[in-house]
Amino acid sequence: MDSSTHFTFGTHPDHGFVATATAAMPAHLAHWFLVREQFEPVPDQPGLFRLTEPERDGPRRTRQAVHDLRSHGYGVQTEVALDPAASASPPRPVRSNGLSERSRIAQAAAGRSPQHGMTPPPARSALPEPSYTPTARFPTSAPGRLR
Repeated sequence: MDSSTHFTFGTHPDHGFVATATAAMPAHLAHWFLVREQFEPVPDQPGLFRLTEPERDGPRRTRQAVHDLRSHGYGVQTEVALDPAASASPPRPVRSNGLSERSRIAQAAAGRSPQHGMTPPPARSALPEPSYTPTARFPTSAPGRLR
């Protein structure tokens, strides 16, 4: 293994998508990075991390973790299927409303804007109204006379 490799990613028959750090990466930093990339430590196997919820788009999330670590300058070795540089990205999930992209755009253009018909906010006065009740009392009788 190359000395500039910091992480390795792959698949495991029991744990799904896994990652581990090499000796070139301090264990506490590897833990910090992998936990933030949605990996969790595997009990009873020190240094091995598995992807949380691998059934929730596991290959894409693993490729994203590889991409993120490489963009931070770390050396990452991975299987070809999990390498974002060597494999094509899977298609994005499509909304299941039955409309094609063109139909959705046409419907949005033909529909009424939710902002249409809204009244503008009332004009503000030059001086803001105080948010408290004044405590000073002024005489209400004619000027010059005290009560």
